[in-house]
Amino acid sequence: MATAAAVLTLPQAAFALAAPDPIKKYPPKVVDLVERSLIIDMLAPLKLDFTPAAYSGRLSDADAAMFRSSGITGFHNSIGVGGADAHEDALSFIAAWSGFVGRNAEVFSLVGMADDIDRAKAKRRIAVIMGLQNADEFREAKDVKAFYELGLRCAQLTYNSQNLIGSGSTERVDGGITDYGVQIIKAMNEAGMLIDVSHSGDRTTLEAIELSPKPIAITHSNCRALNDHPRLKTDEAIRKLAAKGGVMGITGVRNFVKDREPTTVEDVVDHIDHVVKLVGIEHVGIGTDSDLMGYDHMPPDEYAKLKAGYKASYAFRDKIDTDGFNHPRKMYDLTDALIRRGYSDANIQAVLGGNFRRLLGSTWTVTEKKTGDKS
Repeated sequence: MATAAAVLTLPQAAFALAAPDPIKKYPPKVVDLVERSLIIDMLAPLKLDFTPAAYSGRLSDADAAMFRSSGITGFHNSIGVGGADAHEDALSFIAAWSGFVGRNAEVFSLVGMADDIDRAKAKRRIAVIMGLQNADEFREAKDVKAFYELGLRCAQLTYNSQNLIGSGSTERVDGGITDYGVQIIKAMNEAGMLIDVSHSGDRTTLEAIELSPKPIAITHSNCRALNDHPRLKTDEAIRKLAAKGGVMGITGVRNFVKDREPTTVEDVVDHIDHVVKLVGIEHVGIGTDSDLMGYDHMPPDEYAKLKAGYKASYAFRDKIDTDGFNHPRKMYDLTDALIRRGYSDANIQAVLGGNFRRLLGSTWTVTEKKTGDKS
């Protein structure tokens, strides 16, 4: 969801992350499972506020406590960039938020390889994965390696609209991956950068999965079989993703979870159930598509601007966040719901982060060039 034409002028919230409410009395099993699990949210901007005030200073004690008490080990800090200034905006985003992580090193640590997430868990720090929800920042294929060297570890091929690589999910016609897109996919595999197709159209999604020799990700989407929305993924796409070893992150955006009320964390689990029944427990994870507070905490004017920035097909309702999945300790509520649904401890840990940890470990590796390859 978090996107804009320019990083420093995003129509996003300008609010300080508030301290969490008094600790809910979760069952001991829930607390124990969250505390010992490696939890990775594969789409989680650190703050839905990209003004200089958000990233230029130090965390307050209350905000630091909220991050630590969330139970989440890894945040995929990713936004959308696009248009003529995408390259510069992407550079600004990486510089701004890498600096923020560095100034708050007692809370955060940047991720370069998958085992950095393990180290963050051991040291009780928050691991930050730098990502972008588009690939307009790549002006040519060689830019992929340059961005990887700056710390970018995941990029969507497209956002909702057509770009030089392929088609987005809200385009009327999906032309699939372009010749230039084939070059970008090759460059991402060689650099060791994770490919994401969360916002891509149906044909573009399927062709990206087929073209990439490594598994790819759908970091934040849901199942169209349960909710007929253009931003969601078909069973065919989920099956092909899984067949190549990929993982799909389930999101809590209300209009992606369900098309009617009530919409609760139990409906989020329905999407997890669907993926598990379709392709197995090994191919589903979490990508909330939100910061810890959620979209519904945004100031009214910024909230209205955000909704106005999307096509009518997004079908926003009064709320964007899902009930029970709209607060800093949402992973506790999700874990509680998964326990009630009958998932084993091992399977819950796989969903909460184990599956994405495996995927990151297998894709964040550089493919060695063959002898004589000058490309």
